[in-house]
Amino acid sequence: MKPSKKAGLFVIALVVMITLAGCATTVPEAEKLKTVDSLDLNRYLGSWYEVGRYQHPFEKNLVGAKAEYTLRDDGRIQVVNSGLKKTLDGKLTSVKAVAWRPNESAQGRLKVKFFGLFTSDYLVFGLDQETYQWAVVGNDSREFLWFLSRTPTISDEVLQTMKAIAIEQGYAMEKLFLVPQKLR
Repeated sequence: MKPSKKAGLFVIALVVMITLAGCATTVPEAEKLKTVDSLDLNRYLGSWYEVGRYQHPFEKNLVGAKAEYTLRDDGRIQVVNSGLKKTLDGKLTSVKAVAWRPNESAQGRLKVKFFGLFTSDYLVFGLDQETYQWAVVGNDSREFLWFLSRTPTISDEVLQTMKAIAIEQGYAMEKLFLVPQKLR
């Protein structure tokens, strides 16, 4: 199989797994994540480094993971997720998606659609409200977790804050993988 076909299969597998995980279970209202009350999408735009996550097959071999959010003409958000395969010198791979807020009264609850076909939840339940320097993102089933930062590394204090927020919402920190990042 040619490398380009392998990359294509990887992207398809990634999208299918995210979609299935997002659709597989219905979480009772009382068990849903308590997302942030206020999320200014314009301030959220830009680059975010993935500094921690739950490991899943579609990301397991990715390091140096990053997300770039830009505003589209239609008001939705263009998402480009990228990462390096296996090592910080590995091959760059990326996938595009679109995100939006389906309900203005639920500021931290966004949806993300890959390839115009597969939709998944993107729930912001922790955020540095003052400077938008870090965010904690997951889903209601607690199967996915991401710690995001505007910088490739974070202080121990910020990491502990993010962990505490996740634990309070029912996440287990034993499953947290700290993502290696290239330093600037």
